[in-house]
Amino acid sequence: MNGPLLALCLALPLAAADIAVVWSGGSPEGEVRVTGGRVASLSPGTGVRFRAGAGGPFRLRISAEGGDRAILHVAARKDPFSFFLRDVSRDNPIYLPAFGAAVTVGDDPRSFAEIEAAVRARGLQTKLQAVESEPEESYDNAARHTRPLSCQTWLGVSRDVRIFALGERLDWVQTRFHGADVARYSFLLGRGWGPSDRISRRLEEGVLPIVHGTLVDDDVAYTLVAFAALESRPLTAANLRGTHFLVADGHGRGHMFTKEQQALHDSLLPAEMNQPEETVLYLRAVAVNTAAVPRYAFFRNLALPAGSFDAQNGFGLDKSGKVFAVSKLNGRPLNTEEVSLLLPPGGSAELEMYLPHRPVPVDRAAALRSVRFDQRREECRRFWKAKLDSAARIEVPERRIDEMIRAGLLHLDLITYGREPEGTLTSTIGVYSAIGSESSPIIQFMDGMRRHDVARRALQYFLDKQHDDGFIQNFGGYMLETGAALWSLGEHYRYTRDDEWVRRIAPRLIKACEYLSAWRRRNLREDLRGKGYGMLDGKTADPEDPFRSYMLNGYAYLGLNRVSEMLRGVDEAQSRRWAGEAQALKKDIRTAVQEGLAQSPVIPLADGAWCPTLAPWTGYHGPLLLHGGGGKWFTHGAMVSRDSLLGPLYLVFQEVLEPGEPASSFLLNFHNDLMTSRNVAFTQPYYSRHPIVHLRRGEVRSFLKSYYNTAASLADRETYTFWEHFFGASPHKTHEEGWFLMDTRWMLWMERGDTLDLLAGIPRAWLEDGRRIALDRVASYFGPVSLKVESRLSEGRIEAVVECSSPRRPKAVELRLPHPLGRKAETVEGGSYDPVTERVRIAPFEGQSRITLRFRTRT
Repeated sequence: MNGPLLALCLALPLAAADIAVVWSGGSPEGEVRVTGGRVASLSPGTGVRFRAGAGGPFRLRISAEGGDRAILHVAARKDPFSFFLRDVSRDNPIYLPAFGAAVTVGDDPRSFAEIEAAVRARGLQTKLQAVESEPEESYDNAARHTRPLSCQTWLGVSRDVRIFALGERLDWVQTRFHGADVARYSFLLGRGWGPSDRISRRLEEGVLPIVHGTLVDDDVAYTLVAFAALESRPLTAANLRGTHFLVADGHGRGHMFTKEQQALHDSLLPAEMNQPEETVLYLRAVAVNTAAVPRYAFFRNLALPAGSFDAQNGFGLDKSGKVFAVSKLNGRPLNTEEVSLLLPPGGSAELEMYLPHRPVPVDRAAALRSVRFDQRREECRRFWKAKLDSAARIEVPERRIDEMIRAGLLHLDLITYGREPEGTLTSTIGVYSAIGSESSPIIQFMDGMRRHDVARRALQYFLDKQHDDGFIQNFGGYMLETGAALWSLGEHYRYTRDDEWVRRIAPRLIKACEYLSAWRRRNLREDLRGKGYGMLDGKTADPEDPFRSYMLNGYAYLGLNRVSEMLRGVDEAQSRRWAGEAQALKKDIRTAVQEGLAQSPVIPLADGAWCPTLAPWTGYHGPLLLHGGGGKWFTHGAMVSRDSLLGPLYLVFQEVLEPGEPASSFLLNFHNDLMTSRNVAFTQPYYSRHPIVHLRRGEVRSFLKSYYNTAASLADRETYTFWEHFFGASPHKTHEEGWFLMDTRWMLWMERGDTLDLLAGIPRAWLEDGRRIALDRVASYFGPVSLKVESRLSEGRIEAVVECSSPRRPKAVELRLPHPLGRKAETVEGGSYDPVTERVRIAPFEGQSRITLRFRTRT
């Protein structure tokens, strides 16, 4: 607590508290302190110090005074803890089973054993225990219990910042240069806004960036097809030019340039923004009369507020006389902006609207009018399907997830900008520029799908924009990008083992590490002992919180550690240097965690036990939303945002804490109880990395609870586009989609030391009879992996084939094959079977293995 706030607390009237702390045994000793108050007396004890006798239960009576925010610290030598004085009660004692301790009012005579028996007699469960005892979550169940969000659909040609956003109601188009709005065009199918909407949308084949929309207006049904392609040439990889990555970056909201970068951007801008050929949004609307009698159909052409219409040619004109829309009705130039047509039963009318990204001269519009819609659509289909064909293939039996994987890969690619066929790319996120942290799942999923060249080019962005002192910063004053970018670079190396690439970029890697090292040295100060000694200070995300946050430091550790790996085969001395630096930082972070857990107030969990907590940074007592140190912490639509989305649970994901150690359990439990609903974080849920923590701990039901409920509530259920926030901020947010895809990747294949885990998080329903799961040469740390699993439970078996024949293949493979009804295999061929975890272990793994699980068939 800071000095002024402590003084304020002490100036307020102090309430007296008579408290008893009881232990089950273990001879506790230490001292008692109060933040925001004082210790009046201890019994037994001297001053503020206490010491139990040898063995057996121990009871410490404490008389203390403090204000509403006063925190009492039991600074025991072993298992220290803290609590709010205001939280002590007889009816709900502070029961700490992990420490064998409890806190109650002073005149409560109960021992620890008696308090424990009373709490356990209630038969309660933590929220996570309840999830683990429930049936596995499904998407359909999650959708029934979460809000549906609809999102505009972005269409483009990839690599090029000229984007078209199609509105959710199929009645407007927004042209944009990535994050910069250009113009908004309205149009209408049917009579307009009414008492109900019967609108649906879907991507072509469920995955391609070609939108199919349906609008039913009583007896007239309208269908719409929309996609982006080129103005005069076929959309092919050879004809795709793209936008220079720095110009694209300059159109991202929140972007940051050095003076030199700004100058280069400005010199490139005119040529990049004035290409000889526009991208075009091609729209075709068809109205069909489904009634048994004639019915009117209505269309309104694309329109601008200050535009006009050329009825002879079917051109929409802007104020300069250029053409912003080329429209045809039933194959002929549209001769009126608003159309009403009487259709016979079963009759139809077709309106085609071609929208150049920026208005074009009349002669080009006339040429565009002759373009055939079906030809452009087929070119568009081939273009995007070729991108899918160039990647690894994943097949899962749940249609929605299967489509979301492939659609997601294309969504990421759509707004990865840069010149083709080679050169640096920028992996942007929604309307924003690339960020070392938020771009990481985008790039890493591309790597996992064997699009290594795209990933490498996207990683080059962070090296090209690196500052002369080694600092990496591209967005909004964020200071965590250096470590996060190094981590993604290291992940790319784990996939490719490309030592020649590392040799080329080694000077930049070392410069970045030196920057982190110098930053750390500034914090190796004795006055920071107990306050984040050796930890980096700085802003982590949007909130202006320039503190020693765990998330910032975890990324720094992760980055240093990965650079050490990368340099091992290139520069052994530098590799050892950064390994040592990484371990020293890790040690200081872990020390700060233990100090913080001891000094932060415990909170009650749903099972009646209490759990230690931790602030998102050092120097604050407990979660910010509990206001133990005062302050105002609301941001981004929630009270919990800083604690949950930028909090200490990141350290498990960032490999500072082991998934199964007590500190990780504390962080996971207090986060779940205090900061989630349906195991989903609030406001911007994918910033919380608790799903992968569950997966690493083998908590499949908890993982699936988060996996399905987050996707069901944040992604458009028809087009699979993700929002950034639940309140509808920032569309086409590929950071969120990237984490969904990475969670899916880890659910299907995940590395664990020298072992490859397969299907560690899949739902049981995926192995119902007749279902199939396939991975076709997905990328892993061990080289390409292929897997085919077929459920033939009607014949009493599940069969699998695993292949990873790379020279760096794993020493062991563990394949989880859960029976849909939880039954255990009677016989197993191909490996050793653990009926508890439902895993088959193949060790040593020789590159290929066939596994068969046989079950007793029941009628």
